[in-house]
Amino acid sequence: MSRTSKDTELARRLSRRNILGVAAGATAATIIGTATAQAAAAQGPAKGPGHGPDHGHGKGKGKPVLPPGRLGIQLYSLRDKISTLGFAPVFAELEKYGYDEIELAGYTQGSAGPITLAQLKRLAKDHGLNPIGSHVGYYDDDNPGAYTFAQNLEKVLDDAQALGLKHIGTASGPFRYGSTVDGWKRAADDFNKYGAAACKRGMKFYQHNHAEEFSFATDKPDVRLYDVLLAETDPDLVYLEMDIYWAYCAQFRFSKRVDGTRAPLDPLKYVLKYPNRYPLFHVKDGIRDETTRDGYRMTDVGDGDIDYKTFLSKVTSRTHHGRTYHHWQAEHDNPVESLAFARKSSEHLHSLRTGRCGD
Repeated sequence: MSRTSKDTELARRLSRRNILGVAAGATAATIIGTATAQAAAAQGPAKGPGHGPDHGHGKGKGKPVLPPGRLGIQLYSLRDKISTLGFAPVFAELEKYGYDEIELAGYTQGSAGPITLAQLKRLAKDHGLNPIGSHVGYYDDDNPGAYTFAQNLEKVLDDAQALGLKHIGTASGPFRYGSTVDGWKRAADDFNKYGAAACKRGMKFYQHNHAEEFSFATDKPDVRLYDVLLAETDPDLVYLEMDIYWAYCAQFRFSKRVDGTRAPLDPLKYVLKYPNRYPLFHVKDGIRDETTRDGYRMTDVGDGDIDYKTFLSKVTSRTHHGRTYHHWQAEHDNPVESLAFARKSSEHLHSLRTGRCGD
């Protein structure tokens, strides 16, 4: 299907906000349709442009903020549906919602029935989904047989290569040797090793952050650990997947040092300073709530207060490669209804425009 035809079909599908087509067999379709209808009923009637709070998201006429062909989803968000229905019905729904890519977190996700890497790769291709990356554990030093980079690097890379992945990474923090500067330098050496091995196979190694990566070294409380990671890893071998939600939580938690002095933290500035180090992003949303530890409560993409119109626009416009280099993966750690979350995320991100109606 051509991109033009696909976009036309996508527009038709996204306009039918409360309708889901068949997934893979009548039984799966019934389960999916019932769950999504229940979620839609719980959320209330769908709101079109101009209705309800905007949170500065900038829907309207203008150039799409989301680059074509670059919307993905982290399959961890859909683990409940994959475990009960299997990959095929879930992939069928993602295709209907207009997703281009998938990021994996394990290669079974408790899937209903056994599946091989070759079958998984074929299923993704059949539904127009490009497996762009995967999360694997960093280390398990108490288990020499663990499926981690530290314990079984070649096996991890073999599997990634079999799936045709361009990126292979970890969501584990670089805390293997503690929270000191030297500890993070040692972790950086590990990452450089994994990056070199991945590079030889035509892949990029990456690390996905949570909030704690932006905390301060225990031995040098004026040094931000994330800055150690950036400085000590080879930019040609080690890349980063910014989880934007957790980076904004870090901004809330770690914009002051332990002694109370200011230490401004702006997630967007990190990306704009080192754009080529961020091929991948996690697009999560959060409602600002300063009564919580993290300063935000996670919610569906489009329902929160993170200004993705500005973030995506600035990142993708920074160079003429900005709209083709980066990959945007929607994610929610524990969505109320995972397929409804996937649908809403795609609708919202596709709706973002560079200007409002009337601009």
